[in-house]
Amino acid sequence: MKILALETIDVSAGIALLEDENVLASAVLPPQQRSAQFLAPAVRDLLESQGWKPSDVQLVAIAQGPGSFTGLRVGIAFAKIFAYAVGADVIALNTLELLAQAAPRSVSNLSAALDAQRNQVICQRFTRDENGMWTPQNAMELLDLEDWAGSAPEGVFLTGPVLKQKAKYLPDGLTTLPEECWQISSSVIGKTAFRLYEDGRRDDIWNLLPIYSRPAAAEERKNAKKA
Repeated sequence: MKILALETIDVSAGIALLEDENVLASAVLPPQQRSAQFLAPAVRDLLESQGWKPSDVQLVAIAQGPGSFTGLRVGIAFAKIFAYAVGADVIALNTLELLAQAAPRSVSNLSAALDAQRNQVICQRFTRDENGMWTPQNAMELLDLEDWAGSAPEGVFLTGPVLKQKAKYLPDGLTTLPEECWQISSSVIGKTAFRLYEDGRRDDIWNLLPIYSRPAAAEERKNAKKA
């Protein structure tokens, strides 16, 4: 199966092409190029590097959020338009679960978090079952950074880009995954989507929406005025 995987939730954007779970090519777009204007040509160039036509893509895999407002809007819109145009299936993946998927096989309990601004994180705990699949232990929740860092039970590893972004605000001695696991890559998105596709997962392109960690600032101001 030919897969186009997209990661647009971070300050940069990532693209990968996979044949089943095998990564054939990948590229990272710098922050100033994380827009539809640059994403489309980057995808075209990567497809051409492998001799693929857009219509060769059978599955589009995308990180659905939570994550950057702008990045999510760009990525989800592109994934939907591309998949519709070429007749590909779509699988959209929860960002926090993707962080769990990047963990070493030896880890079975973790709490993943993303920066939600205002010294808060959006986080969720996961446990790995006997089949190696990650199961959420709670709903996503918005916590103060310090509360998240201090609330993990013994044996639960912390992970996520917030560990690097907010390092100076975090206490020493936290039990964390290795730093190379803190970021989500387009390759992990593609591999995870393929496994789910093999299990029968398909997402409805028309009902595919970004998952935001909180309302946009303008919406929050509007709601505050109504209160």
